[in-house]
Amino acid sequence: MSDVDGLFAKAQEDVKQLPERPGNLTLLRLYALFKQATDGDVHGDKPGFTDIVGKYKYDAWAALQGTSQETACQQYVELVESLKNGTAA
Repeated sequence: MSDVDGLFAKAQEDVKQLPERPGNLTLLRLYALFKQATDGDVHGDKPGFTDIVGKYKYDAWAALQGTSQETACQQYVELVESLKNGTAA
């Protein structure tokens, strides 16, 4: 397990312990970074217009197309740290 993997695993635990729930856009960013880090580039069919939440999740993940899994891990860790410190935008 590399340092990035260890930090990523810790960030996954830390995000569950945040003092307050992040906003919807931040949650989408966390979701997309997590999916990119664990599954790589987006795959599967895009949800239809009746699945609005699924469509937003798919689009957020698709926006990271081509981002390496390691980079996505690092960005996820950085975002969780900024949420913990209260410095997230």
